[in-house]
Amino acid sequence: MKQQATGSKGLKFTDILVTVMISLVFGVIFKLWDGVYGVVKPLFLQAGQLTYGMWFMAGPFAYLIVRKPGVALLANLAAANVSSLLGSAWGLETILYGFVQGLGAELVFAGLRYRKAGLVAAGVAGIMAGLGSFIVDIFLGYANYEAWMLALKYGLRAVSAFVFCGLFAYWLVRALEKTGVTRQIQPVAREEYESLQK
Repeated sequence: MKQQATGSKGLKFTDILVTVMISLVFGVIFKLWDGVYGVVKPLFLQAGQLTYGMWFMAGPFAYLIVRKPGVALLANLAAANVSSLLGSAWGLETILYGFVQGLGAELVFAGLRYRKAGLVAAGVAGIMAGLGSFIVDIFLGYANYEAWMLALKYGLRAVSAFVFCGLFAYWLVRALEKTGVTRQIQPVAREEYESLQK
């Protein structure tokens, strides 16, 4: 996979606009996803964790589109705010989760100096977002389990994070790029998308 640095690292108005638009879409999806979680949860022990990756996806997906510093954090936080305003089952806690999860994803891209964007980078960003959710869970008392249950719960959550934020987000961006849609909304040079080609 060819990797390139972004041409201009500062966020421009169009970058923010596209990120917010992505966040609005994900905010609605996040709210609707509450229902999916409710359906999957009773299937087996901790089955609901397999749906969690969707709630981590806004940041990595937005970064694969915009590829600028701050985008992953902004996207996840904005999507969480939209979800909360729409009546998320977790209320205002959703905003706290959105911030910490977005920060987790952002740290991965920052660690890569915003020069790499692809399946693995996005997947690891998703797992770090999941780690952020684990930290908030501890703070709010949602992680009071025996060791084996913690391993099962957060192991499934990590798998879901990689599948949604890595595989699915990467595939979706590739599909959008092939249709030409990203050429109309992308705020960065087209050559920056070459790191998505493989």
